[in-house]
Amino acid sequence: MSNNIALKRTLNLYHVVLFGLAYMTPMIVFGTYGVLAEITHGIVPTAYLIALIAMLFTAYSYGKMVKAFPASGSAYTYTRKSVSSHLGFLVGWSVLLDYLFLPMVIWLIGGVYLNAAFPGVPSWVWIVGFIAITTIINIIGIKVTTNVNFIMMVFQILVIAIFLVLCIISLSNGMGSGTLFSIDPFIDPTSSFSFLLAGSAIACYSFLGFDAVTTLSEETIKPEKTIPKAIFLIALSGGLIFIVSSYFLFLIHPDFSSFTNPDSAAFEIAQQIGGNLFSAVFLAGLIIAQFSSGLSAQTSAARLLYAMGRDSVLPRKIFGYISETYRTPVFNLLMIGFVGLLALVTDVTTSTSFINFGAFATFTFVNISVISHYYVRNKRRSGKDLLLYLVLPFIGAGLDLFLFINLDKNALILGAVWTTIGFVYLLFLTKGFKKQPPEIDMDSADEAS
Repeated sequence: MSNNIALKRTLNLYHVVLFGLAYMTPMIVFGTYGVLAEITHGIVPTAYLIALIAMLFTAYSYGKMVKAFPASGSAYTYTRKSVSSHLGFLVGWSVLLDYLFLPMVIWLIGGVYLNAAFPGVPSWVWIVGFIAITTIINIIGIKVTTNVNFIMMVFQILVIAIFLVLCIISLSNGMGSGTLFSIDPFIDPTSSFSFLLAGSAIACYSFLGFDAVTTLSEETIKPEKTIPKAIFLIALSGGLIFIVSSYFLFLIHPDFSSFTNPDSAAFEIAQQIGGNLFSAVFLAGLIIAQFSSGLSAQTSAARLLYAMGRDSVLPRKIFGYISETYRTPVFNLLMIGFVGLLALVTDVTTSTSFINFGAFATFTFVNISVISHYYVRNKRRSGKDLLLYLVLPFIGAGLDLFLFINLDKNALILGAVWTTIGFVYLLFLTKGFKKQPPEIDMDSADEAS
């Protein structure tokens, strides 16, 4: 008996934008602020501004590719269908790096902030606790709905709003720089531009997830118009939140070098402006955001591994296994939890750079896909098409590559090793490029997630 039930188109622009912001996790700006302040010598808002510009160009290209291929799979699908199936596989391999390390970074940031609040408990206890709880919940089975994401996002926005109000009150009372208006958060004549670029590369981590709404194409009203607008608005809204928040964080605490622990700098500032009561609320907001995000990230990563296992891209018996009891990919969830233990021996700076290696690779190829699909294959080259399908995506790819080369050295080394492994594995799968690589059914992975 066939199942002819289809997904119902009920989502409009408002719903899709809210979903994307919830996935992005706006409070991540606080989780990485101290690290960025240390790298950029305090001018974090400018780092976010540069990152936002790069992301807006990339968001534009995502919008164009959604119109061409309104299906799940994102950069993997776009590259495979527009450029090359082999390059598409390597982009998918890079995406896998993001998926595997993203839960680790989320658990690491949560553990660092809990350690700052409860210094008597080592960070590793919180990290292991995060991993154990989220893995158990995901094995048993959990359904994260857009309504839950909406509630989480509203709580985050509320905490951010209270934080900014307290900053304004404190600044008006003479705390920090004692002023609401200053160019100091944006410009530091003594700071090197290379520091700013390195910070911008890390800042892009905060934007990850703005493209996740491409998976809602089949449930969105007029997706060819709604999804591109939503992607652009999500990147823009998130960027404005990050810039404004980091601006006031600098004003309230201009001395970026005086944090007890840069990894938990925002928690120290929360205590300064709101005392123990607000710092508790702030910590609760950050941990709830991290916990929810960690659940979703581990779920998505496990489903991607399952899709690759089921399609024989990875060993089927291990990665394509589903528990008969819980109907979840248990081995994959355990593997991601094991990878998460790397949080015990790394820091926020390096770990976020690992994520950005894969992100910049995929972002670059989304821009290249626009040029290949529209300008090269469909010969859209006259009038404004030259601007839309060559100049703009070319600038986007250039900005992504520019930030890519400014990533942490260790991240570049790890990413190069990961890419090399993927290339060798591709040679094996295709018998030296003599046949097409197996296709990953990303749609099924997203449905399972």
